[in-house]
Amino acid sequence: MQYFQINKNEAGQRFDKYLKKLLSQAPGSFIYKMLRKKNITLNGKKADGAEKLNAGDEVKMFLGADTFEKFVSPLWKSPDQRATEKQASEKYPYIPLDIVYEDEDIVIINKPSGMLSQKAEPGDLSANEYIIGYLLKTQALLPEELATFRPSVCNRLDRNTSGLLIAGKSLKGLQEMSRQLNDRSLKKYYRCLVKGRISKPETFEGWLTKNEADNQVKICRREEPFGKFIKTGYRPVSWYTPAESEKTKKVMLRQLQPLQSCPGMEIYTLLEVHLITGRAHQIRAHLASLGHPLVGDRKYGDQQINRWFAQNFQIHDQMLHAWRMILEDGRELTAPLGQDFQTVLSGKEERSAERKS
Repeated sequence: MQYFQINKNEAGQRFDKYLKKLLSQAPGSFIYKMLRKKNITLNGKKADGAEKLNAGDEVKMFLGADTFEKFVSPLWKSPDQRATEKQASEKYPYIPLDIVYEDEDIVIINKPSGMLSQKAEPGDLSANEYIIGYLLKTQALLPEELATFRPSVCNRLDRNTSGLLIAGKSLKGLQEMSRQLNDRSLKKYYRCLVKGRISKPETFEGWLTKNEADNQVKICRREEPFGKFIKTGYRPVSWYTPAESEKTKKVMLRQLQPLQSCPGMEIYTLLEVHLITGRAHQIRAHLASLGHPLVGDRKYGDQQINRWFAQNFQIHDQMLHAWRMILEDGRELTAPLGQDFQTVLSGKEERSAERKS
């Protein structure tokens, strides 16, 4: 007989889904047959698989040792615990993460620009793998628990967008954060640097369509077939002219760049953006459609501006940061702006919009 007790990370899921993860090498027909014949029981009783699991529930399997070894998840196969830990650490490496918030059910990190939120290709390493690596390192998660529950990120940020990224440590945390994101009771605010002077808060609506061939979206003011409704709010934080900085002037003169008629003499606005709906590339494409592309945005931005900032500030990614979120219960979390923002904004600002508002 094999005995298992449901832990808090596994609670909340259907019994059959739990069994399909634990006996990952078995066909579904085998699992349901074992349930019908009471070879697999829940709390000592016959089950059909639709039951919702609670922490402390007892699962018993009356399977032969050879059958269990044949069908159990690979994470349960090794009798040597050290081998299991080594296997898990290779798949989920540990790197230092900027932890903004953590409790029993969720962990929120400040994701750096350049890191994937989730895998794009099978061989990728993403924030998802690094978060699992962190949980294994701190023993908030045991390697064998990965057989029946795998922590996962709840929201997604583009590879070159930095900031707050939520992951569910338990199924309860994953489901709760996903619910708050879906019903928009969790409020998300970004900061970005855009071309042009924006003088007052605005809220804009539109419809977004996506071209799958080039992974690019288009924003329309009127409803279009297959378009998705979007709503974006923003307010200016400060205005900035990079070439006003003495340091930047010296660089430009040394490179024989004229101070007139160059991107460095334009006014840029540091915005706080409220992402009211959450669509792929929504902030980047929406602001570009309004004539205010993000600095460093290679897909929707102004390429002349991008080249100037790359040359003078080594900015190669869009200046977009998931800066603040307010959870449904009122808790507010912020993630400091990254080094790219600090480098660019260390020059002279024209004036702060916050002081005027």
